[in-house]
Amino acid sequence: MTNRAGAVAVLVAFLVGTLSTLAIRPAGTGMHTLQSDSESTAIRSIRWRVPVAFGTNLEALGDNVLYVAKALKDTTNHAFQFEVYEPGEIVPALNIVDAVREEKVPAGYTWLGYDQGKIPASALIGAVPFGMEPWEYTAWWYEGGGRELSETLYEKYNVHPLLCGLIGPETAGWFREPIVQLSDVQGLKIRFAGLGGKVIERLGASVTMLPGGEIFQALEKGAIDATEFSLPNVDEALGFDRIAKINYFPGWHQTYTSAHLVIGSDTWDSLTAIEQSLLDIVCTAGVTRNLAKAEALQGPVIEGFKTKGVEARELPIPILRELNRIADDVMNEEALRDSDFRVIHESQKKFRESYAVWKRLAYLPRDF
Repeated sequence: MTNRAGAVAVLVAFLVGTLSTLAIRPAGTGMHTLQSDSESTAIRSIRWRVPVAFGTNLEALGDNVLYVAKALKDTTNHAFQFEVYEPGEIVPALNIVDAVREEKVPAGYTWLGYDQGKIPASALIGAVPFGMEPWEYTAWWYEGGGRELSETLYEKYNVHPLLCGLIGPETAGWFREPIVQLSDVQGLKIRFAGLGGKVIERLGASVTMLPGGEIFQALEKGAIDATEFSLPNVDEALGFDRIAKINYFPGWHQTYTSAHLVIGSDTWDSLTAIEQSLLDIVCTAGVTRNLAKAEALQGPVIEGFKTKGVEARELPIPILRELNRIADDVMNEEALRDSDFRVIHESQKKFRESYAVWKRLAYLPRDF
């Protein structure tokens, strides 16, 4: 039995065999000793400050970290806890990985695409234009080598990433004027993130990166003409529909959006195998619950567009085809410039080619 398998076995024994004793065990500090049939294990009292990139008031995008934190606290009888800090409270929303790397905080919850300027390959882990659908991404992450490649990439920066959240496609953006042809994008000042931003730049748009909490004000004051950010329910909560009345679909630039718990490498290595497994398990649960909640929320939001004078429009197929062509060019150029990008990009392409056989045969066409 491997060390990891052994740790998981002990963890299962702990979870199943000790629940009946939790109610009578006195709260305390230090070590929480738990007896199983095979051996004694201990969960230390751990408190981590965990800054987040998205406001926890934003359903699906931001509140998943609260689910993860509660699951961890409840599972360990309050021994292992996160102190969650809102964006900007102790760390700027776009700089969480830097704060973890510099050991200002032990961990953070963020979208790795924000690291694109310093770590080009990070964009592939966060979201890919015309990329995988959410369940396909989880297959690549857990079973197709994605996790190992991502850990290797971030190991160089003294950070350990755990997939901890996942949502489906974003909208393609909020616009004041229709996009009839791609030339309509030329000259627009637009908030865009990740590799999709590089594609839009190729079309002559002026792209800026803003954290979620700053977008509405920029849109309202005319500092930007259009924006993309997240799911319809999130964008509605941030008020974009009050300024820009045309919401385009599909979210070609982010067919999935992953969220990661990033932990300092020294902090991760200081954890016991049981503690590491606990984090892995609660984050995996977070991925499942996050995607389920995100999918459940969007229908009613879109159905309510008409009452607000908002139009949901689909980008014409010719425009999507051209965006896809430009996205492929951008990806290939990035792969030539950065070896880490090339390795992860090739891994994703090979996985998608193999998965496509199953996807084409097994699932009903979209119009059923």
